Amino acid sequence: MKKRLLQVITFIFISILIISCQTIKITPDYSNPENWAYYAEGIDKDVDLFLICPTVDMGEKGNLNMSMDDEGTKSNFIGALNMERGIYEEYTTMYAPFYRQMTFPVYAERKAEEGIHLDIAYSDIKTAFIYYMDNINNGRPFILAGFSQGAQLVLMLLEDLFDDPELQDSLIAAYCIGWKITEEDLEEYPHLKMAKGEYDTGVIVSFNTEAADVDDSIIVPDGTRTLGINPLNWRTDSVKADKSLNKGACFTDYSGAITKEVPFLTGAYLDQERGTLKVTDIEAEDYSSPLFPDGVYHLYDYQFFFRNLEENVENRIDAWIKENSI
Repeated sequence: MKKRLLQVITFIFISILIISCQTIKITPDYSNPENWAYYAEGIDKDVDLFLICPTVDMGEKGNLNMSMDDEGTKSNFIGALNMERGIYEEYTTMYAPFYRQMTFPVYAERKAEEGIHLDIAYSDIKTAFIYYMDNINNGRPFILAGFSQGAQLVLMLLEDLFDDPELQDSLIAAYCIGWKITEEDLEEYPHLKMAKGEYDTGVIVSFNTEAADVDDSIIVPDGTRTLGINPLNWRTDSVKADKSLNKGACFTDYSGAITKEVPFLTGAYLDQERGTLKVTDIEAEDYSSPLFPDGVYHLYDYQFFFRNLEENVENRIDAWIKENSI
């Protein structure tokens, strides 16, 4: 009996090991442009964009990392990037690597901050970014940007690599929207700098949008205080920004087309306790999602403030160029 049990345990262990090794060994070759969702997208720009896609793989096949052979999910991957590209594309040449991202169940179970599935996703992004810097960048200033899982991985890049003064000097800004950044992060990585206004450079721009009565989400759990900036008034205190400052919420589809634009949709303020961005003037049920409870406006972080973010990208680029006399 004991021998049989040992055989079963050994079989299970070896099976898990084989599956894990199969997943780990296929690190993408980023010298191949086919492993990039965007590769030199948009030419004759003075600035590059390194953009990291949010979670699009729902893990419906039981997988906890996206397969690089899943063409259907890769199509959704490009579509999700297209929904954000309008904020950046006028000003930047865009690069966005395909990567073995964590699937949605990892986030739903609140297991996205440690373990092999995060290691796989981050190792791809780090490999792609190092390839970009060594072979593509050629000394150009750049923006890092990501939403949701993309923002989490942007933050990890900043923590891991950006104590290098040369990288710091070339970074216009890092748009880490839809992921938490805490005081503990800044203490552990003192080279990180949060945006304090509309024009500062080399900084992190971050916020997480929710209704006034929300006190917990899978992005900012109850008891966590995140750091952020209000994209309507570019303040880091709790002063409310009226909806008249909202230059346009834009709702986009997978082609990147704006299907609906609403100026003055909502005002916003930063909550003193949670640090999250509380929006006003809208009803939670009008923006329901099957993925999040009503009032957690995670899917609309970019869309509610689209035109303000688009303008801010231009402002920070102009400020960087002026600072560096280019």
